Amino acid sequence: MIPKVFKEVIDLGDGREISIETGKLAKQAHGSVVVQSGKCMLLCTVVSNYKQSDVDFLPLTVDYREKFAAAGRYPGGFFKREARPSDGEVLTMRLVDRVLRPLFPKDYHAETQVMIQLMSHDDDVMPEAMAGLAASAAIQLSDLPFECAISEARVARVNGEFVINPTRAQLAESDLEMMIGASADSVMMVEGEMDEISEEEMADAIKFAHEAIKVQIDAQLRLAEAFGKKEVREYATAEVNEDLQKRIHELAYDKCYAIAKKGTSKAERSAAFAEVKEEVKASFTEEEMAEFGHLVGGYYSKAEKEAVRELTLSEGLRLDGRKTDEIRPIWCEVDYLPSTHGSSIFSRGETQALATVTLGTSRDANKIDMPSYEGEENFYLHYNFPPFCTGEARPLRGTSRREVGHGNLAQRGLKGMIPADCPYTVRVVSEVLESNGSSSMATVCAGTMALMDAGVKMKRPVSGIAMGLISDGDRYAVLSDILGDEDHLGDMDFKVTGTSEGITACQMDIKIKGLSYEILVNALKQAREGRLHILGKITDTIAAPAESVKDHAPTMVTRRVPNEFIGALIGPGGKVIQEMQKETETTIVINEDPVTEEGIVEILGVGSKGIDAVMAKIDSLLFKPTVGNVYEVKVIKMLDFGAVVEYMDAPGNEVLLHVSELAWERTENVSDVVNMGDVFDVKYFGQDPRTRKEKVSRKAILPKPEGYVARPPRDDKRSGGRDNRGARDNRGRDNRRDDRKPREDKKED
Repeated sequence: MIPKVFKEVIDLGDGREISIETGKLAKQAHGSVVVQSGKCMLLCTVVSNYKQSDVDFLPLTVDYREKFAAAGRYPGGFFKREARPSDGEVLTMRLVDRVLRPLFPKDYHAETQVMIQLMSHDDDVMPEAMAGLAASAAIQLSDLPFECAISEARVARVNGEFVINPTRAQLAESDLEMMIGASADSVMMVEGEMDEISEEEMADAIKFAHEAIKVQIDAQLRLAEAFGKKEVREYATAEVNEDLQKRIHELAYDKCYAIAKKGTSKAERSAAFAEVKEEVKASFTEEEMAEFGHLVGGYYSKAEKEAVRELTLSEGLRLDGRKTDEIRPIWCEVDYLPSTHGSSIFSRGETQALATVTLGTSRDANKIDMPSYEGEENFYLHYNFPPFCTGEARPLRGTSRREVGHGNLAQRGLKGMIPADCPYTVRVVSEVLESNGSSSMATVCAGTMALMDAGVKMKRPVSGIAMGLISDGDRYAVLSDILGDEDHLGDMDFKVTGTSEGITACQMDIKIKGLSYEILVNALKQAREGRLHILGKITDTIAAPAESVKDHAPTMVTRRVPNEFIGALIGPGGKVIQEMQKETETTIVINEDPVTEEGIVEILGVGSKGIDAVMAKIDSLLFKPTVGNVYEVKVIKMLDFGAVVEYMDAPGNEVLLHVSELAWERTENVSDVVNMGDVFDVKYFGQDPRTRKEKVSRKAILPKPEGYVARPPRDDKRSGGRDNRGARDNRGRDNRRDDRKPREDKKED
């Protein structure tokens, strides 16, 4: 039986469309859709267990995978099977998760999986821009408890015009690129990078994307209506005891407010709050704790949160005693590690990052091999968040999604300030050594200083700041440089990186509905003041990039070489280039310019000696003498008919100096005039038309001996000339001698 298919189409307004379809694939999932644009197709399914898990959080897994078959390709590597997700896939998972998770009920704890896979790829469609749309559409077709439909869209600005879900080619020309996640009423998530734009421009881009998202949400609702909206499933909701909640609030609120107002350190504050919590527990009898002790922790946390928020809203004070716009104390240091190519420490309050920079060739670029994109990054940043940075001991399970996401944000904040003509591949690594509030922004600051310490000629230094927002609907407070606790209890946390000229990257998670653009712009402007304050601390430590790389760091020199000379530089089987690298202690990489087809030679070496030797070899290969010029040469081989000489300006370039060009006098033996190792001048005459070989002469620059008489030129018409053979001896075939003996017939066997 042919299944009934339900379909809705979204018009992007420029001739492109996105369709949402259900009813054909994955019908045993609780919800499934196929989202298509052009030839790009995503399948999204959602399944959630009907039994609640024994945890106090939502065990939600968002999984996004790109299948290589979708692009007609094989997975790279030895095992021809898709394995662990790439960083690009992980970043897409995070973008979707951050919008979906807050919309599930707080007391819904059933294990839930949202799985999105790229089944067909289109080079003109970037599939991750449709992942949020697919996830929400699948949930709308299910019976899961979910607050409202959402969607995500990418917005770029090309030639001053905003574009929704641009192609990769358009993205390359844009000065702004952001992913926006939103419901019909509220923006919930923003992440992107910009070319030093203003706060107002950023808000305009968000508004533009939000309007497009509303259209996508309408299409989801129409599809769900046509398909048949399922009744929301019942689940075991959280137990509510209002009397208990009120009692705990009365016991804990004032004490928590007083602790919060003291402005103590993280450790002191945590210990004080823990003591209050124990006092609250101790106020209950054993019978009461047995009956509703499982509710005490949650109600206490709620009272603590309310106290801290009220302190900020009513008195403008924060947990560590700062005012809302105050930045924690900062200290910085560069060149801390003696062996790295660049290093720095950035400490802000109880957050500390140690950054290193390593300089390499194009061979060290970060290769990206995804079905939807193949390429490489010549600037990339890795972020590590070990458990000791928060005073914890836990097992290491490889790079976490959080580490991938925070590293990507810091990379996006910095990469626009790396000049296009930077010859190096640059790797920045951030080791977070302490964390209490935005280690990703500390990474940006430490990365900036480490890059300048390494001698990377950044356009401008970049700083970053994490901001928060607390609002009760009527009042609001924007918090600069938030603590970890403020991130947890606030209504919005957003991270902004930028230079003195504008914003370079941002990441926002907005937890309240109906945040006005006025508040958003005010928050961004306060963030700018904080960024500039931090930038001043950075430039006080290192004002500009170092004039040159460190003595132990490699210097990079690039040279363009015509394509016809590349073979000689590489040599048979790579022999020449391998020997050159060994002798000069350099690394030599040769790439081809796809436009001019010239060879781009990268030479990386410590010190100038080895690099100079390689450059001399290239100069030698490219050396072309000019007719009429005089050049110094050295005898490297003796022959009976001349000497092989090498140009002193181009070692390896050889030419034959014929015996007749050694001296004006007749030369019987070459060794009578020159010997091995002799250095002298010769004149270059270009290609000899008779021998078609390059001709040089020593005698041409020597004075003629007195009484010298030149030998008469050769007479081509004299007897024996090739053109007069027949006249010379009448040996034409028709004039054979009659007395020549006839040829004997070949004997038969």
